[in-house]
Amino acid sequence: MPAEHTKRIGILTSGGDAAGMNAAVRATARTALARGMQVYAIYEGYQGMVDGGDRIHKLSWDSVGGILHRGGTVIGTARCPAFRSREGRLQAARNLLEHEIDSLVVIGGDGSLTGANLFRQEWPGLLAELVASGAISQELADRRAHLAIVGLVGSIDNDMAGTDMTIGADTALHRITEAVDAISSTAASHQRTFVVEVMGRHCGYLALMGALATGADWVLIPENPPNVDNWEATMCDVLRAGRENGRRDSIVIVAEGAQDRTGKPISSDYVKQVLEERLGEDTRVTILGHVQRGGAPSAFDRTMSTLLGHAAVDEIAAATPDSEAMLIGMRNNRITRASLMRCVEQTRSVAEAIGAHEYERAMELRGGSFRDSYRTFRTLVQTRPHQPDPKHKPLRLGVLISGGPAAGMNTAVRAAVRLGIDKGHAMLGIRNGFQGLIDGDIDEMDWMSVSGWASMGGAELGTSRKQPSGRDFYAIARAIEQHQIDGLLMLGGLSGYQTIYHLYAERENFPAFNIPMICLPATINNNLPGTELSIGADTALNNIIEVVDKIKQSAVAARRCFVVEVMGRDCGYLALMSGMATGAERVYLNEEGVTLRDLEADLQHLIDGFRGGKRLGLMIRNEHASQIYTTGFMAALFEEEGRDLFEVRQAILGHLQQGGDPSPFDRIQATRLAARCVEFLLDEARKPAPESVFIGLTEGQVRLFSMADFPRMVDEAHQRPKTQWWLDLRPIAQLLAQPGPEMAE
Repeated sequence: MPAEHTKRIGILTSGGDAAGMNAAVRATARTALARGMQVYAIYEGYQGMVDGGDRIHKLSWDSVGGILHRGGTVIGTARCPAFRSREGRLQAARNLLEHEIDSLVVIGGDGSLTGANLFRQEWPGLLAELVASGAISQELADRRAHLAIVGLVGSIDNDMAGTDMTIGADTALHRITEAVDAISSTAASHQRTFVVEVMGRHCGYLALMGALATGADWVLIPENPPNVDNWEATMCDVLRAGRENGRRDSIVIVAEGAQDRTGKPISSDYVKQVLEERLGEDTRVTILGHVQRGGAPSAFDRTMSTLLGHAAVDEIAAATPDSEAMLIGMRNNRITRASLMRCVEQTRSVAEAIGAHEYERAMELRGGSFRDSYRTFRTLVQTRPHQPDPKHKPLRLGVLISGGPAAGMNTAVRAAVRLGIDKGHAMLGIRNGFQGLIDGDIDEMDWMSVSGWASMGGAELGTSRKQPSGRDFYAIARAIEQHQIDGLLMLGGLSGYQTIYHLYAERENFPAFNIPMICLPATINNNLPGTELSIGADTALNNIIEVVDKIKQSAVAARRCFVVEVMGRDCGYLALMSGMATGAERVYLNEEGVTLRDLEADLQHLIDGFRGGKRLGLMIRNEHASQIYTTGFMAALFEEEGRDLFEVRQAILGHLQQGGDPSPFDRIQATRLAARCVEFLLDEARKPAPESVFIGLTEGQVRLFSMADFPRMVDEAHQRPKTQWWLDLRPIAQLLAQPGPEMAE
């Protein structure tokens, strides 16, 4: 391709800032540079495009280094009234053509993306006008005759059609859950009620998911206002009953766009006034405001934004003169592309439905997952269960945890217990895993047994790695019969799955095992069949990146290389994803192994880099990457050969990866999966030949797999699934971590 036709990409961030924008900028720039394109940052959004000059700046490989962990946007954003006029867009076009930029990656909300599409549509006319005025040559206009536009949605509101998640939404949820968790402790100390207002404009995503994740007592969202005339009385009745049942605090979450059925806004101050007047309680208002936008991006926002930026360059490279503006998003855990303006129109239709008081349509447009989450929340928020249906005999369902602890286990148990009790059934807590089942350590749980569990890490029921064998099966069968257990929910890792499979396989010998059983994936290793994501893995990733961010600061200060060991056993998920989220230059996986030649190449790369002025090196190693080349061996090798160039330290993160309060993702998905597990057990319990299954999230959808399929889906030798979707991301991580290519001018 002739040099004059080399693709030249401009990157801008526009509208409100969102954590993860920097990861998208970095991935877009480095992917484009690796493919021989030239890349320019347009500082201060559309304002920088209109101003031109030094606000349009060429990027190098290293100029986007060290920004993954930073919140906001390092290239700035600003409101730009000038770009809304044709004169402003004409000036913007001229400034772009000074650098021969013919492609734009725009990271922003629906307004920013709509402006980009209009700019694309006007581009031929703008070029003709610039040629007529003598501002540019006809040759230049012919060479850059078409403007390619790719949009990435940067918005904490998560209010855009065409993508399940927008850049910044997950981080905003982290800020909300951290704040509400902290508020809950002081509220309980003083027996207070807190009203917490969160962002979201016309979208109740942050409010609803924040309420679901924190175990809040009430939520008000714009898509589904209270459906009773006197909603205030209903809310107060629920909160009053909660206090009577022993709750020391009450949390009400209000979306900033909340309104009643007539369209009248519901403010946080009004909710406070109602609660004080009707309940006589000391009530406080906390408006989280812009704290929701700030801070370091979550692991999910870093990795998703990285994948979106990489895909944006693919889209630019494939663009033709007839291509329309495209939006790159994530649907069902996969990167997708869709017509930008079609997504904008669908997004605006939700606001139009709310404005027209068509709330059922608004909920329908938000999608099935949003509606299901709202329904589940309404059940969990009750202070006492519904009265059981006398026509149906109550079932007795057991819940146990097996394997290592994983954040989100308590959240899942809470949801399962309350949803089961609400349907009129007895929920039995089996303590200390299968050992507790063998010992008969079983108690019936009530509604308040799981109060406060939504945000708690660890496993309150207790767990063990006990895998029954021999006479243990007889003891388990006897316990099932004695306690009249009609169904079993197991939360845990591979050892728990294996045990449930053995119980399933022993049904002919032990009739007591002819009950429905279901496995809910909960392990930080993310090494389970039938699911792409297990409960606890997201929290572990966030624990890792929080520590590695601090390690990197230490390394920069002292010219160090760190070799960081993470968990995962024979599954490299945590290593690869944390490497991508932290910008590690090398990741060692069990799936690939480690050779001496690998270490020699990595060592030479470190030596060359530190000689060239780099100040830190970061290697992430899966704990089972190699039996011979251990973390200590690698650190000693690099230290010996690095000599005076750099120091080397090792960091074995250990069990801190399992600890801490669960992330919003783990809380929400634990609740979602637990609800489906209870539905399954109730559906199967009265069948003469009930199924036993394991549940999971596959391509974003909840799916059930028969226990009969378990052996064929597992690599027994390595204790991991035979198919691991995340390995497809390995080439992207390698591309972005490599040394910058020499780029010709």
